[in-house]
Amino acid sequence: MLLIYPPVAKACEAPAGIARLAGALRGHGLPCTLLDANLEGQLFLLARPVVAHDAWSRRAAKNLAGNLAALRSPELYASLARYRRAVADVNRLFALGGRKRRISLSLGNYQDDGQDDGQDDGQDNGQDNGQDNGFSPLKSADLLRAAEIPEANIFFPYFADRLLSLIEKSNPAMVGLSLNYLSQAPTTFAMAGFIKKNYPSLPIVLGGGLVTSWLRNPAWRDPFAGLIAHCLAGPGEEALVRLLGGEFSFARMQSPSYTGLPLSDYLAPGLILPYAASSGCYWNRCLFCPEKAEGNPYRQIPPATALAEIAEIAAAVRPAQPRLLHLLDNAVSPALMQALATAPPGFDWYGFARLSPLLAEADFCRALRLSGCRLLKLGLESGDQSVLDAMDKGQDLVLIEKVLQALAAAGIATYVYLLFGTPAESLREARRTMAFVARHHRAITFLNLAIFNMPIGSPEAASLATSAFYEGDLSLYSDFAHPKGWSRPEVRRFLEQEFKRHPAIAPILQRDPPIFTSNHAPFFV
Repeated sequence: MLLIYPPVAKACEAPAGIARLAGALRGHGLPCTLLDANLEGQLFLLARPVVAHDAWSRRAAKNLAGNLAALRSPELYASLARYRRAVADVNRLFALGGRKRRISLSLGNYQDDGQDDGQDDGQDNGQDNGQDNGFSPLKSADLLRAAEIPEANIFFPYFADRLLSLIEKSNPAMVGLSLNYLSQAPTTFAMAGFIKKNYPSLPIVLGGGLVTSWLRNPAWRDPFAGLIAHCLAGPGEEALVRLLGGEFSFARMQSPSYTGLPLSDYLAPGLILPYAASSGCYWNRCLFCPEKAEGNPYRQIPPATALAEIAEIAAAVRPAQPRLLHLLDNAVSPALMQALATAPPGFDWYGFARLSPLLAEADFCRALRLSGCRLLKLGLESGDQSVLDAMDKGQDLVLIEKVLQALAAAGIATYVYLLFGTPAESLREARRTMAFVARHHRAITFLNLAIFNMPIGSPEAASLATSAFYEGDLSLYSDFAHPKGWSRPEVRRFLEQEFKRHPAIAPILQRDPPIFTSNHAPFFV
């Protein structure tokens, strides 16, 4: 089988999804080939000559090789200013490639003439989040049009030759495309269309996080029948083994396999090893959470097995010594954190964690730091207790304060996520969040600001007046009339005019690594 990770996503670590599928297939004696077309495609576009009419672009073109080398070197991360300049220069060249095609390209996004990523991170990224009559990955008709004319895709010169060569060489019985983000959708379908035209009898399987969200939508009607042979929701190991004619057995599952991926080419100062010890969320009670709305079950790999797999993967990727372990879990379980504290992996690690009583214990936080924990991402969401209670977060501000203090004292950096505009929030509660963050600014290393989107399948949406958020049969969100009149424009105005300008908060926001954000943040602490 040929497993492909398409452009565009952040190319700083290997794709964990197809690596886990590869481990499952190879464990069942089913050969597979991995292609990180995201990394390869981005490097291909960057290597193409660009006509530079301004001084910035000429400088970026001249320094491209040096900047790419610097992004792979630890020395660059000693200076945020030099890092910002290197990222901006590389991104400038990448963006220039899409301008003639009316495509907004960045090292982490692909937005095509009116396309919107369906998310609102509350940050001013210089892009118009409105949607006009252009191409939209939220419309199945537009994605099918991308498949019909793959040569119109900006990555076509890369993937046309690469896919023909790889398919002829590996002769796969099936091709799998891992689609996780809307920014990958245009090229995913262009690649699928190209494969269908050149190999009409070769089945194409579509999976990944975005596909899971589509399939869990009650309105899903499989608009891609005829192009895509199988769409898979959730973990796809068992389904792929059976589709390839194997007899699935958990006993034959192997740890994720990164063999065949260009591990030294990623844009990071050393190898980042991504690993998921669970799928779903062990809390799974937060109102309006996509995991809950989609009904994704929680599945956990036993901590001892997870540690053994991490060690096995680290040994398999040598001589490329892992520098950082990225735990991909929606929330790293307390049991796994205790296991890591007892048996450290041998290199630094970071991941998402719930604000739990365990993290309020000073001794445990010190043990975590000694185990290599460099940074924890924390879904605080709000600094107002009434909002947290309404969301059923299961945590209180007294506990949150203790966690922030304990982590800071232990030397563990924090990447705190805030969510504005939920139904229980108004300007008054948002200002309480601002005050909470300001009081604890010394314990908050980085911040992520997001504006609430209502998942289209959320059962709580029935209690609100909803309408279409974006036009398109693949939209993941609903618009709603805020019960407190706290509209999205008002939320944005508050963030821009008050929150981001607060003297204790502005320095936190300025520390965030551009484009790569939390993926590179651990290298700055």
